[in-house]
Order: sequence, then structure tokens, then C-alpha cells
Amino acid sequence: MGPRLRAAREHRGSTLTAVSCATGISPSTLSRIETGRRKPTLEVVLQLAKEYGVSLDELAGTAFAAEPRTSALRRFGDDKAVLPLTRYVGGLHAHKHVLPAVGEPPARPRQVSHDGWEWLCVLYGRLWLALGGQDLVLSAGDVAEFDTRSPHGVANAGPGGPVEYLIMFGPQGERLRPRTPPAPGPGAR
Repeated sequence: MGPRLRAAREHRGSTLTAVSCATGISPSTLSRIETGRRKPTLEVVLQLAKEYGVSLDELAGTAFAAEPRTSALRRFGDDKAVLPLTRYVGGLHAHKHVLPAVGEPPARPRQVSHDGWEWLCVLYGRLWLALGGQDLVLSAGDVAEFDTRSPHGVANAGPGGPVEYLIMFGPQGERLRPRTPPAPGPGAR
């Protein structure tokens, strides 16, 4: 249940501190529950379900969430828009992100790290991926995969329009598993 609780909290864009203020449950207790070091009581699960706007079935992993709606589109302070693409809480989940156009080159993206594994694919524009000490500029069709315990951050790579990209995230390190071998390149025998 811990990973589903973390996914529900992150889906809402809430911090442990914000949830603690809203529920009266200490941030350390919330963290221990999310990492599986503590089992939540039914009373705590009910409080968190209400705070996150999800059902007990969703938190238990026994039912699908409601169909995605356009109201599920979330905007952040930096004008980034995020649209959840998966209908369930926990496990691998996907989001579409849109970063607005910028008028001048941005500062290096702020980096964060957390448990999990991430795969991203640029659909449109140029995305600046700061991954530890490495800076990559990804264009439409480029894919990156990384352990999210490595510091990482993204930004629009510069003037020229918005950036659209997909993210698939496995909160417990789940990875995508290609089932077909890569096609041989030109000149391969």
C-alpha cells in the first residue's frame, strides 16, 4: 500500500509536509508508511484516501480509478501542464507533460532525486535533461531512461516553442522491458 499512497500523494502534487498539515499525521509517519517501514491503521488510510480523493479500493490496488477527465489536467507554478494517462494508483504510471515556450535560454533545471525508475520520450520540441552532472538536449523522438535516485531535472531547452514529452515512472524501480531485439543498422550482417 505504501507505494500506492506515495503515488496518490505525488499525483496530487502534495508534499509530505502539506499532507501532514491537512491530516495531522506527522511527515515522518507518512514517510515510513510510504516506504513500507510502517503499516497504516484503517483510520490513517481513511484520512489519506479522503485527502487524496481516492477510494479505499484504489489504495488497496483492487479497483481502477475513475476514467481520466480533462479536469485531471494539472498546472504548476512554472506553467507546466501534466495530464495523467494511467487510470490506477501505484505501479508503473504514465503522464504527458507540456512545458511552455520560453523567450530566453533558461537556467539549469533544479534537480531532485527519489526512489524509482523513469523513462521519458520527447514528442515535440527540445527538452533539457540535467542528469547529475550531465546535460542532455533531447529532441522529438529521443528517449531517456534513468534511475530516479540520480539527481535529475528538466526544462525547455530554449526559444522555439513548447516541449511535449511522455513520462513513465516506476515508483519501486519497475522498468520497461523491451520484448523485441533492436533492428540491425545499415551495413549490419
